Amino acid sequence: MEETRILVVDDEKEIADLLELYLISDGFQVKKAYDAQEGLRIMKNEKIDLVLLDIMMPNIDGLEMCRRIRETNNVPIIMVSAKTQELDKIVGLTTGADDYVTKPFNPLELMARVKSQLRRYRDLNPAQDKKPESSVIQVKNLTINKETHQVFVDGESIKLTPIEFDILYLLATHPGRVFSTDEIFEKVWNEKVYEANNTVMVHIRRLRGKMKDDTRADKIITTVWGVGYKIEN
Repeated sequence: MEETRILVVDDEKEIADLLELYLISDGFQVKKAYDAQEGLRIMKNEKIDLVLLDIMMPNIDGLEMCRRIRETNNVPIIMVSAKTQELDKIVGLTTGADDYVTKPFNPLELMARVKSQLRRYRDLNPAQDKKPESSVIQVKNLTINKETHQVFVDGESIKLTPIEFDILYLLATHPGRVFSTDEIFEKVWNEKVYEANNTVMVHIRRLRGKMKDDTRADKIITTVWGVGYKIEN
């Protein structure tokens, strides 16, 4: 079985080395970069399964690196940053990150999040030699192929991150059902909600933007104010 390769990008060598130590102890292969330019070069030339990305770096910061990765790649990205404000987290998620962990981090929690993102990504991107099943969902003008991780709106293909795809797939497979933000978080992230946060709302806002839902008369994702979100059949 091919080993999982994780890219760590952090200009603080001590942090990068510490992350490498935790990851190797859990059986992962690790590539390190101390700036975004080197990180992007590695992404271009090597197969990477997940990125742990610092935000505050010289020249190209982590937010810009995340945007550049998202132009061509849906690999899971977890931002690991000393910036702890809720707004910083929202900005990070809005640029395309799948998760956001603040420094100093709990190693066990970080490894759990790494494994959770890898499971989700592999579930949504199965091996090519796996026999495809009938997994195409059609709801109004939305088409989702779970096997190939493709989404079409009005026949036009849109690129989603694994988290965005998971949220959309959850709503589309339960047409008419309203999911609260807490329910969405627990089902998609596979974690309990212990405190109020804007994570789900940020991802849904980005998802709607990609589907051009804000300018549509017949919206794909409907907000039920004070309750949550749904997709009508």
